[in-house]
Amino acid sequence: MKILIQNGRVIDPASRFDAVCDVAIAGGRIVSLQTPPADFSPNKTIDATGCIVVPGLIDLSARLREPGYEHEGMLESELAAAVAGGVTSLVCPPDTDPVLDEPGLVEMLKFRAEKLHQSRVFPLGALTRALQGEALTEMVELTEAGCVGFSQAEVPLANTQVLMRALQYAASFGYSVWLRPQEIHLGKGVAASGALATRLGLSGVPVAAETIALHVIFELVRSTGARVHLCRISSAAGVALVAQAKAQGLPVTCDVSINSLHLTDADIGYFDSRARLDPPLRQQRDRDAIRQGLADGTIDVLVSDHTPVDEDAKTLPFAEAEPGATGLELLLSLAWKWSQDSAAGNAGLMRALAVLTSEPARVLGAALGTLQASAGQLVKGGVADICVFDPAAEWTVEPGALRSQGKHTPFSGYQLPGRVRYTLVGGQMAYQAHPLKAEI
Repeated sequence: MKILIQNGRVIDPASRFDAVCDVAIAGGRIVSLQTPPADFSPNKTIDATGCIVVPGLIDLSARLREPGYEHEGMLESELAAAVAGGVTSLVCPPDTDPVLDEPGLVEMLKFRAEKLHQSRVFPLGALTRALQGEALTEMVELTEAGCVGFSQAEVPLANTQVLMRALQYAASFGYSVWLRPQEIHLGKGVAASGALATRLGLSGVPVAAETIALHVIFELVRSTGARVHLCRISSAAGVALVAQAKAQGLPVTCDVSINSLHLTDADIGYFDSRARLDPPLRQQRDRDAIRQGLADGTIDVLVSDHTPVDEDAKTLPFAEAEPGATGLELLLSLAWKWSQDSAAGNAGLMRALAVLTSEPARVLGAALGTLQASAGQLVKGGVADICVFDPAAEWTVEPGALRSQGKHTPFSGYQLPGRVRYTLVGGQMAYQAHPLKAEI
């Protein structure tokens, strides 16, 4: 199918290209970024006047809930939510049921996702069998099955020796290990330690739970040389330690969730379980440091941390509620909101788009396979994964209108800027909002 996107403001953060021009697509690839070839005859023309045309978003943390948790989400619903949010590629953690620790499970998940012809799915394999922290998985076989890295998801490794062996194994083959820094004994609370948690009588998670784990990880990275991606940094002290590690040349990258970028522990309010999250929301000084760290490059990537939770598991007392929130459909709007906030680290639009496109592609690197050369970019000859969004549109987050099976989000009722109009995956229309602009 041949598609022509006309009159849009085309922004490619990887090359810092920013101009109003046309994008011609044929055979699933971008034919031109300026004037279409004279003989180009599109089957469909999209008038993107007033809209911004960007590479398809890449989300490095989105739970799809299959297999095993279909009551909370299914591939059909969550991938539909992804393309509605402009996300054309996503990474899913291995904490399914059964855990993604066998090649057959990974192959089945990828096959199911590919049959739906929506977002591309890149699974993380389990670092240890059943995530129990004892025996390492067969990383070579899992990589051949399609895993882009290895993770313990939300299950911290108690045995430092096992973690060291895992990093040695990964380093010997050039694999990356994805870890959420949390000390197993200190990280068992339900809210960030502080005055609010004390006042509400909630068990606290101190900042030390993150920083102790970071110190351990960095020392092991020094001794093994393994590449580590740190998932969902949540504290100012954590951001500072990451900055130090990068300054020392350690091969580490990190991300932060949209929740920690915008919210604080005060958003728990009167035990609002929608704000029951892992990692927990911290104080304003932590949020401010995260915003600055994302703006200056200390933090590489912004993620949705999409974790759909069903009604029964969420409508419980705060401490008993299952942590998690839906986020795929909010990711772009919340990044756009951050870029507009003069007090959010002076990020600007280009940086806000980079942390959703070119930066996550850089983190994934060779694991993207044939997509590596053009993922997260708009380049002639590159794969046509494209998002077209209207920056002037405003919308109110209404849980019932979300495509995700998970309807719980701490942003419920928020008015957000920017709305996705079209999402193309491999040059095919994966999502189209109700048309507000002329089409042919």
